[in-house]
Amino acid sequence: MSEEGLRLRDVLTPLLNRFPMVERPTYHVHFRTKLWWTVGILLLYFALCNVPLFGLSPESRELFGRFRAIFAGESFSLMALGIVPIVDASIVLQLLVGAQILRLDLSDPDDQAFYQGLQKLLVVFFTILMGLTYVVGYYLPDPTIAERLGVSLRFISLLLFVQVCIGGILIYFMDEVVSKWGIGSGVGLFILAGVSQQVVTGLINWVPDQTGLAVGVIPRWIQISRQLSLYEILGGGITFFFEHGLIALITTIVIFLIVVYIESTRIEIPLAHSLVRGARGRFPVKLLYASVLPMILVRALQASIQGFGRLLYAKGVTLLGTFEEGRAVSGLMYYLDPINSPYDWFPTLVRVAYPNIESWQVALRLLTDMGFMVVGGAIFALFWITTTGMGPKDIARQIYDAGLQIPGYRRNPAAIERLMERYIPRIAILGGAILGALCVFANMLGTLGRTTGTGLLLAVSIAYGLYEQMASEQVMEMYPALRKFLGEE
Repeated sequence: MSEEGLRLRDVLTPLLNRFPMVERPTYHVHFRTKLWWTVGILLLYFALCNVPLFGLSPESRELFGRFRAIFAGESFSLMALGIVPIVDASIVLQLLVGAQILRLDLSDPDDQAFYQGLQKLLVVFFTILMGLTYVVGYYLPDPTIAERLGVSLRFISLLLFVQVCIGGILIYFMDEVVSKWGIGSGVGLFILAGVSQQVVTGLINWVPDQTGLAVGVIPRWIQISRQLSLYEILGGGITFFFEHGLIALITTIVIFLIVVYIESTRIEIPLAHSLVRGARGRFPVKLLYASVLPMILVRALQASIQGFGRLLYAKGVTLLGTFEEGRAVSGLMYYLDPINSPYDWFPTLVRVAYPNIESWQVALRLLTDMGFMVVGGAIFALFWITTTGMGPKDIARQIYDAGLQIPGYRRNPAAIERLMERYIPRIAILGGAILGALCVFANMLGTLGRTTGTGLLLAVSIAYGLYEQMASEQVMEMYPALRKFLGEE
């Protein structure tokens, strides 16, 4: 670590040591215990999502809008911030470490602990920052409640700010509990819970919308089949299927199958034990080696840009663009606004949402979103493996320390690292780019419950990873000797 890094550590360590934290278990936690912790936190999360903010005016607006599915939480509730402070803190730290501005060796336990401490500090900072953004530009105090309590509107705004910050800190500690005592990660669990709820609602909800038809695709098409003939349905063309969610249903199924297929696609590098003759294994490098979590970072960056533009517009500054009903309709913010549904690009539908937009502007916005997601997905995937101990150097060291080697190569970390560099970075970049393109295509065609393509990709991948981890945990419980061999206890 550099001299500047050491000075920074000396300054921040006393502060970080005072931060409350969730201790890791010092003993083996049984699978059923982990499962109960996970279910308990999930129930607590849903309960907090249904706790409304006290003093909030009905005229308040939502900051994240169509990004809500991937940021978890619930609008106008104690969980209003969702996982955004955690994601923003991760983005900043990954950029600092990846650009070597903050020189940390994450294979070193001390540097890793300092990294995690910095993340906590940044989570608190972004919680306060996002809370202020909400209270200043989006969450309005209710004059009626202020009058009944005999306090000023500023005092109600302060109460709203405190509630939002408490929710942001709570979700961070809930994530810590799941990561250390449960199964998977809290961030993934909350995203999966929110997206699953929206998908189920978009599939079977019988409540009618403004057209008088059910919101859910299944009851909606039951009603349509009773009211219209097959000739009338086909006469509506593809626009009719877009408007009534059938394309969204097909897209959701196809994306689910594609992600499961991609998750199972991998390159396996052969390994042999240096001391035990005949003992062989394989190191799998999955196409989604960096997982889908870098997609959250890309969308978080887009959401931050849009939030900044909306905040300026709320203050009367239209330099970057104008907004209507929470969406950008002109200026730079329009081109940087992600494609979220067929209404953002399909010729016969785009005029409904954007009557004054030209075709070339729609095409430019589509190309910008595709480029942003593909390039951003590749870059953040590379940053992700570098800062989470999944890079070639870290993997080479792990293989060497386990007493393994690659047949045909000298047994030293440098030789293993050179081979890993041929595969890991390239596959991570390719996987991130593919996911970015899939996110845009899924958004273009629409998804059930308006979860967005990114949210659906995240949910499917997280569910697949959770299934694999649960299966692994069960195997470890069945064979304690294997758990000891892998250093799990």
